[in-house]
Amino acid sequence: MRIMCVGVWFFDYTIQLANALSKKDVVRLMILANKSPGELLDIIDKKVDFHLLAKGKPVYHPASLLLYKNVVDKVSEFKPDVIHWQVGGSLAELALVPCFRKYPLVSTFHDVSSHIGEERWLADFVRCCVRKSSDEVIVHGEKLRREMMRKYNIPGERVHAIHIGEHEVAPFKKYEKDDIKEDGNLILFFGRIWEYKGLEYLIKAEPIITEEVSAAKIVIAGTGENFKKYEKMIGNRRENFIIHNYRIPYEEGAELFQRSSVVVLPYIDASQSGVVPTAYGFKKPVVVTDVGSIPEIVDNGKTGFVIPPRDSRALAEAIIKLLKDEKLRKEMGENAYKKLKEDFSWDRIAERTIEVYKKAMDDAKGK
Repeated sequence: MRIMCVGVWFFDYTIQLANALSKKDVVRLMILANKSPGELLDIIDKKVDFHLLAKGKPVYHPASLLLYKNVVDKVSEFKPDVIHWQVGGSLAELALVPCFRKYPLVSTFHDVSSHIGEERWLADFVRCCVRKSSDEVIVHGEKLRREMMRKYNIPGERVHAIHIGEHEVAPFKKYEKDDIKEDGNLILFFGRIWEYKGLEYLIKAEPIITEEVSAAKIVIAGTGENFKKYEKMIGNRRENFIIHNYRIPYEEGAELFQRSSVVVLPYIDASQSGVVPTAYGFKKPVVVTDVGSIPEIVDNGKTGFVIPPRDSRALAEAIIKLLKDEKLRKEMGENAYKKLKEDFSWDRIAERTIEVYKKAMDDAKGK
């Protein structure tokens, strides 16, 4: 099978899936980016036929015509049996639809809808258009599958739930160091900061946590919306927080995961998250909220705890339980790592994805 993987967003996911697919099939990976995805290029397998195309200008700029001509040329030259791309919701993706529609098309929707606090009509419009042009659709969980079917009126047999896998684990693990040890009192909130991530509920949980575990510290690592509103929430309790309000490089991120005791996702809305598999890769238990398809990748009481969203006390109690019980933390961390390697390995995800490709090819033949 000749597979073309295309990334306009979610470069890490696209690259690692292409690597796994290339073990058995011929894969061309085409990334369209405003700038090079940096260290992620280091993990591209030599068997993958890789092409990096610079987006540079907005989709409506005349210079973009050259980019789309290059895309068409590379697709025509490769003659793929199927094209697989990752959908984010940008105009660039909408402009690519005519370039791909000649071939069987599989689209992965990492988000089915916009999240609370970042509602974007344009992204939803693009998703709708891409959905109509796709032979088969992949989402990262059963709950998302049902939402996709309901929102876009897609027959169930065309929507496939394949979990996110070892998302971004490899680029972080590259920097793991044997001399960095866990701090038994560190609580890590990692990644993009936006309203739907529920950071305010972790901040509200802090006094409850530190009353029970006085040495506990909450590490907030990431950037996104204006952080001032969270600084106001923290107020005079700043000594109980360690804040890194910027985009975290992989090397620094690896150290944060290694030092943390528990990784917390207090989200009030979500589709899925790459933070959970990354935590699993470092053998860390997680505390997550029951939103989106995130609970589908957490075995409650075994790899972490699943709690209700917007419940700071439940969040605090789950964290306290883990901080006070090192044996439980270690056991959950080992369970998490085992789950990552068995249930979410890229080889397993590639196998399931290939079945979707075959179905898309059959769909195209029937047109």
